[in-house]
Amino acid sequence: MQPDNKKAGLPLAERPLRVLLISASQRRQYNCPGVDSKSRTLMLRMAEHLPQEWEIDLEDIGNVYAREQIQSCNACVSTSMALCVWPCNCYEKNSKAEPDLMWNLDLYARLDMADAWAFVAPHNWYGPTSNLKLMFDRLVCMNGGNPKEELIAHKNPELAMKLDKTAEWEELSQNHLEGRTAAFFCHGDLGGDEIDETGRPNLLQHKSYFDPEQEPFKNERDAYAPLVWQCRYSGIEVPDQLWTYAAIGKGKKYSENQAEDMVQDHDSMAAFDKWVADFADFVQNKGKVPPGRFRAYGYKAPGHTWNELKLGWRDARMRIGFPPADSSPKKQQDLGLNKDVTLFPGKPENERNG
Repeated sequence: MQPDNKKAGLPLAERPLRVLLISASQRRQYNCPGVDSKSRTLMLRMAEHLPQEWEIDLEDIGNVYAREQIQSCNACVSTSMALCVWPCNCYEKNSKAEPDLMWNLDLYARLDMADAWAFVAPHNWYGPTSNLKLMFDRLVCMNGGNPKEELIAHKNPELAMKLDKTAEWEELSQNHLEGRTAAFFCHGDLGGDEIDETGRPNLLQHKSYFDPEQEPFKNERDAYAPLVWQCRYSGIEVPDQLWTYAAIGKGKKYSENQAEDMVQDHDSMAAFDKWVADFADFVQNKGKVPPGRFRAYGYKAPGHTWNELKLGWRDARMRIGFPPADSSPKKQQDLGLNKDVTLFPGKPENERNG
């Protein structure tokens, strides 16, 4: 059934089981490829094969012309775990300065509302697609993120560094999406028709530069290992049978390996349908997952105007060489480390005033 977000606030026994399916190919027919992806076809096929009494939430995070992108993680955790807010407050919904697809699609809340997630995506250069990696980078906050940004005046690093040494912080820092299930179906063409009989790229002139015996994965699913282990690290269950890879279109030209070709490939479809059936069985048997203490669903960000003015004053003083006393930027400046005093931080390093 279509998802009804209002039901997410009901007691566990009264709401339906809910899953979130995400197609994470970059390709969409509404951008320069002009052709939709195999991942999108598989996502829609999956929705048709799941129990229809479930709430089935669908999303495609592929690139659409003029649509916002998923903004990058700013690595707040590396300054202080307490600076990384749950859900992420580096960006906000409907921002004009830094439009962010994670917020504008309400993905934090939708991940929270779901009992299980399923990701369908290709390999891109021995790894996950850029958009999916960006999404998971932005999910660092589900692992221990700060659910009370007012304690750090929105984004004050000095306050965060003090907070993460307190007993209060020990209580606040939690795995906010723990208990859910994540499944990954990754697919690739093993180089399509680019590979010669020795396992090397046809176009490669320096054959010694590429040793096929040294390629990084014996099992191609391991290209998605960083995402799987991020989930497991954060209390998200990823059963081995729901983390799988299928080769689609090996040896074919890319132009002959589109969605319309894939659906006529019995082996590819059988592999995918088995994964879907395994997902449905596992999620059905596991059942609904209780929500965490601090939910992204229903979250209303506090007003930021006054705190942003104060942070803007901090930023302005740092640009002219006056960071807060006893702060990390002050200590780095005194030691001559990062040499980041500048009125124009957005310019290339060689063009800034120094």
